[in-house]
Amino acid sequence: MSTPVADTGIRIVGLFRGRRGVLPEEGQVSAIFREPLNAPCRLGPEGIDGDRPVDRRWHGGPERALLHYPGEHYEYWRRHYPQHAAGFVPGGFGENLTTSGLTEAQVRIGQRFRIGTALVEVSQPRRPCWKLDHRHDLPGLSRAVEATRRSGWLYRVCEAGDFGPQSPLIPEGSPDPQAPSVQAVWDAWIDGTDPATLARLAGWPTLAPVWRQAFAQRLAHRRG
Repeated sequence: MSTPVADTGIRIVGLFRGRRGVLPEEGQVSAIFREPLNAPCRLGPEGIDGDRPVDRRWHGGPERALLHYPGEHYEYWRRHYPQHAAGFVPGGFGENLTTSGLTEAQVRIGQRFRIGTALVEVSQPRRPCWKLDHRHDLPGLSRAVEATRRSGWLYRVCEAGDFGPQSPLIPEGSPDPQAPSVQAVWDAWIDGTDPATLARLAGWPTLAPVWRQAFAQRLAHRRG
């Protein structure tokens, strides 16, 4: 499947839904494993029908309804960890949507996209956890994902709708040019110490509440 999107340079290379499996390290059940979506399905406020995270404390919910990962990054991971290259393919990071032509440096918080009849909005960077390490039997992978900002991002659903393997991903309107990119959020979280930047992100209305709270706490700690 490869669906071009007119005039945007964005190409969908994979659509996926969670499949429960057992992680090799601890034998814990997780839905980080993916199965291709080969038929139309419904996207609602909680995500794709049938895509139910196991641990809802950290996965799923209205602010994490859909996970998008840039397919370009898989080539980087294959080069960086050649002994694990077979696992670095679309769906390998537990995403619902894999594309080419769109990265964390380009996508802005609050930016909206139409996929099928559904409308989604970028809510936050994806924060990888230890399950990604165990999924690939590769300790430290999640830390490398954060450090390189090759994390992907999450969407909230503004309008529920239907989509399928042939649905294009189309930007809806123009993003706010003042909005931080997904990469800029990571930059501020990992390296940022500027109080003005921390305050800006703590108050950015379309950034997911969990991130705003984290930036507010960091700002308060910095101010003493």
